[in-house]
Amino acid sequence: MTRTAQWRGWLVIAGLFVVFVILFQGILLPFVAGLAVAYFLDPAADWLERRGLSRALSAAVVLIAFSLAAVAGLLLLFPLLQAQVVELIGRLPEYLSILQRRAFDLLEGLRASLSEEDVERLRSGLSSNIGAMLGWLGGVLKGLVGGGLALFNLLALLFVTPIVAFYMLRDWDRIVETVDNLLPREHLHTIRQQARIVDETLAGFVRGQASVCLILGTFYAVALTLAGLDFGFVIGFLAGLVSFIPYVGSTFGLIASVGLALVQFDELLRVALVAAIFFGGQAIEGNILTPKLVGDRVNLHPVWVIFSLFAGGALFGFVGLLLAVPVAAVIGVLVRFAIAQYRDSDMYAPHSDGAPASEALGSETPPESLE
Repeated sequence: MTRTAQWRGWLVIAGLFVVFVILFQGILLPFVAGLAVAYFLDPAADWLERRGLSRALSAAVVLIAFSLAAVAGLLLLFPLLQAQVVELIGRLPEYLSILQRRAFDLLEGLRASLSEEDVERLRSGLSSNIGAMLGWLGGVLKGLVGGGLALFNLLALLFVTPIVAFYMLRDWDRIVETVDNLLPREHLHTIRQQARIVDETLAGFVRGQASVCLILGTFYAVALTLAGLDFGFVIGFLAGLVSFIPYVGSTFGLIASVGLALVQFDELLRVALVAAIFFGGQAIEGNILTPKLVGDRVNLHPVWVIFSLFAGGALFGFVGLLLAVPVAAVIGVLVRFAIAQYRDSDMYAPHSDGAPASEALGSETPPESLE
């Protein structure tokens, strides 16, 4: 088979995958979620299997333990989160009115240095912006209530996902072996090598980032609550949960918590304490959590992760969010492999002695990877 035919075959497979996701995205959520859970728990099942348990029993024990932990966490956190979210939504207009009043007080203090026309222009601008913000928040809340999962999808997520996860976890090694036997023998070593890199990238990001999010969410929630911030628990927990998107979780938490602190506290020292909690969390994440739990093998640039999550969500909804990071990891590995192949080709640096192009360049230092 020619190289052109091979490329055509891989492109057809990729195209069929995209068409499959487009056609069945409405029912894929519990299956993709089950696959993600199985991938996440596979190392634990392997550990039990090495201790003498059968694969089926190992899968059942790991999945039951994971389910019990998830249910216990929901039972403990959901009532508190629900109560704080409902109360926060009810008090948002009051908070925005307080911010508007304080902004008007600030304008009154600036009246001496501004003309009447400038003060009136700023006053009308603040009023219109506050009204627009209230309308936007109302639209977002309405969309969250009306555009959530349908009852069928919710029930499928709750009851089908564990079943899918069990069978995928039980048969994981067999599935990997079956796929390996279908790979073209001519490029078996290369494909295995790239698949191993993809697995290391995903394992480092998914398992490591999940641990980072859990630790950060706990830290933010407890610290903001001890600082006396109203709704500090729910804001801190959500900030940690969204931290899988680089910089988005900490930015959201910082803006929301400092905004509430400005409304709630009259002392700037307490507002500074709330801000310091998030700066401290970022320092802990960057210097301790990410190096220890995620590691330096991920090779997923933060901008690439953010783009892939937004693109996946825009194209395929929540299913796209689940598929975004694995697809981004695969694309990243393939791009780096293609760049390596290009740099060893005559197109990059023609040579006539038969040596690879990278050797023909002599002592020239190759540029850094794009990622």
